[in-house]
Amino acid sequence: MIDFLLHPANSPFAIALAVMLVFTVLEIISASFGMGFSEMVDSILPEFDADIDVDVDVDADIHAVAPDGNFDSLVKLLAWFRVGEVPVVMLFIVFLTGFGLSGLMVQYVFVSLVGIYVPTIIATGIGIIASIPVVRICGGLLGKYMPKDETYAVSEKSFYGMIATVTLGTAEPGKPAQAKIRDKHGQTHYILVEPDTPGERFATGEQAIVVKQVGAIYKVIEATSAAMSD
Repeated sequence: MIDFLLHPANSPFAIALAVMLVFTVLEIISASFGMGFSEMVDSILPEFDADIDVDVDVDADIHAVAPDGNFDSLVKLLAWFRVGEVPVVMLFIVFLTGFGLSGLMVQYVFVSLVGIYVPTIIATGIGIIASIPVVRICGGLLGKYMPKDETYAVSEKSFYGMIATVTLGTAEPGKPAQAKIRDKHGQTHYILVEPDTPGERFATGEQAIVVKQVGAIYKVIEATSAAMSD
C-alpha cells in the first residue's frame, strides 16, 4: 500500500490528502484556542456570503466568468459551491479529500484490473471532475448542520421596498450583480439584482430599492432620497 501511495502517478492525490490533513490539524488546533483557522481565513477574504436567496438549476449556475469581466456567472458559480454558506477552508478540505480519494480509487482500479497506472494528467482530470459534486453535496450538508446564529424564516416578497446594496459586480439590464439586504430581523441576505429600468446601472457600493422578483433575479430601481427616507 505504501508503494502504491508513493508511486509517481499518485503524487497529486497523495499531496492533496497530505495538505488536507495539515489544514484539518490547523483547524483543530486553532479552534482549541477559541477561533478556528477557517474563521481567520474567511475574515481576510473579500465579503461574499452565499446565503444567496436564489433557486437556479445546476446548468444555469456552472459557466465560466465571461472574458468581458461580467461577475454574474462568478457569483452564481461561487454560490453553487457553497462559498459563504460554509467556510472556504472547509470547502477546500472537502475538495482535497474528494480529489485525493477519487484519484487513488481510479488508479487502484486500473492497477488491479489492467496492471498499469492511468497517466497522471488523465487521472488528475478525473479526480477534479469527481470532486466537484462532492464539494456541492458535502458543502450543503455542512451548511445545513453547522451551528448558526438564531435564524428567522422570511418571505422573499418581504424584500419588496427594501434597500439593497450592491456588493459584487455592476448591475445592468441582463447582467445581474450580487447585493445584500437586511431584513426586519436584522439578518443579512445576499440576492442577485438587476435594474428594472432600461439604461440604469448600479455599481458596487450603490444602493437600490427592490420592487419585484423575476425568476431568480430581483428587479431594483434607483434609491432616491425620498424613497430611502420612507
